[in-house]
Amino acid sequence: MSTSTPNAISTPSTSPTITTDALIIGFGKGGKTLAAKLSAAGRKVVVAEASANMYGGTCINIGCLPSKSLILSAEQARRDGANSTPETREAAFEAAIKEKRRVTSMLRDKNYHKLADQDNITVITGRAHFTGPHSVEIAAAEGPVAVTASKIFINTGATPRIPDIPGIRTTPGVYTSTGLMDLDDMPQRLAIIGSGFIGLEFASMFADFGTAVTVLQHNAEFLPREDADVAAAIRAQLEAQGVKFLFNADTKAITPAADGGVRLSVAVKGMTRGASQACDSTPAGTGNAHTDITGATGTTDTATTTSPTSNPTDHATMSHVQTKPSDDGEPRFAEPAEARFCLTTDAVLVATGRTPNVEGLHLEAAGVELTERGAVKVDELLRTTAADIWALGDVNGGPQHTYISLDDYRVVWSQLNGSARPYTVKDRKHVPSSTFLATPYSRVGLNEREAKAAGLDYVVKRLPVAAVPKAQVMRRPDGLMKAIVERNTGRILGAMLLSVESHEVINIVKLAMDLDAPASTLRDMVFTHPTIAEALNDLFA
Repeated sequence: MSTSTPNAISTPSTSPTITTDALIIGFGKGGKTLAAKLSAAGRKVVVAEASANMYGGTCINIGCLPSKSLILSAEQARRDGANSTPETREAAFEAAIKEKRRVTSMLRDKNYHKLADQDNITVITGRAHFTGPHSVEIAAAEGPVAVTASKIFINTGATPRIPDIPGIRTTPGVYTSTGLMDLDDMPQRLAIIGSGFIGLEFASMFADFGTAVTVLQHNAEFLPREDADVAAAIRAQLEAQGVKFLFNADTKAITPAADGGVRLSVAVKGMTRGASQACDSTPAGTGNAHTDITGATGTTDTATTTSPTSNPTDHATMSHVQTKPSDDGEPRFAEPAEARFCLTTDAVLVATGRTPNVEGLHLEAAGVELTERGAVKVDELLRTTAADIWALGDVNGGPQHTYISLDDYRVVWSQLNGSARPYTVKDRKHVPSSTFLATPYSRVGLNEREAKAAGLDYVVKRLPVAAVPKAQVMRRPDGLMKAIVERNTGRILGAMLLSVESHEVINIVKLAMDLDAPASTLRDMVFTHPTIAEALNDLFA
């Protein structure tokens, strides 16, 4: 078996037209699993993937696995003290990138051959677009290939959402998560636009490498969907790593800096005093007001600058400010106070979410409709608005997790294998999630905020991670565990674990919830010792 991954069409150039049982557009988790299953059942399958660098899908190449490889390397650098000097930081980062590339290359190759080496599967590298209800053209390197298929499965994933900020697409040094994970040189300063969990993972990782990180958040509340105590604990952990936060911050423009870095013109609502010149008001390097991204305040011709790494709500309120009366005697109100800063940094990460990847598919040619949010519209069986066309994974607007794409495969396969009652999206229970910060955060089910909004009668269970013996042994006592339990039934409504190894322990809680086991089951379960899992005995006591 070859160990190299071909970059062009794997179909003979003498066969420009293919008729097949199934066409899968996209090499993601759901699609590749379905392809293997269909092949094993004797069906002929064509898999179209736009890029040879994406065999295996987002998770393997630009998502979960490369980011976790870098996160682990960063943690090791912090533990070893390799993030303490510029020389050791660069060496640690270079080694981490090298290892990440090795892992992704190996996994990409294995994924390619797992499908391409099967007799019933043809892999074509090239962008696909619909030409009719059951016909697709693939722009392969050796020329277009027309494919007609009885059944078609869209598995094209999602792509980073880029906000409409002048200069964001053209300024060197501005990256999505994909580009930032493949740098040759470590940025000494990093600004992150967006404070969702993807942005926070990168903030934690680069802080561990020794980068000075500042996170710019559009609104005033940190992690607004999480419980306040949990959000506060996560923020405290990140700040302990050296991550700075700038709230109520809108990036107005991005331009190259004179030193080869990046300059961001940032407006911060709620600040009454500060630098007033935008970045583009004075040419770079001429001494205009600016604030270094690490938090060192630069000189300014205006009033004393408030450090942008401070919470703006510490300095001014968000309410409107009354000004002089109008001509008719009624008071006039100004917009909320706003300060402008010019932030300079080495790199910018745009982490403002991801959007379904449907561009160029020409879905209208097949009669496939989109939702208002731009996802492929599907029903509970993941069927699109066109007959015999399904959509799996991020492209259908569901939770953007690899394991959801895998579960989407189960939904589709249950319809193709003759099941008396197909498995549906509505049958899916209690989707867990994990965010790999220095102390991982994992949750499943409802948090206290959501339980209260739903009008449920509940009790809150709390346990400091410092009370867990294994956490002390691991020298990782930071964090908290929290669970929501229905008062009269003992039903577990949800759990939030900010703890070492939470990404493993949360699956135990999910299993109990799936089985409708009461909280007393985890309270009384016999766990091995010492483990983090045994903390569930005390959490649910």
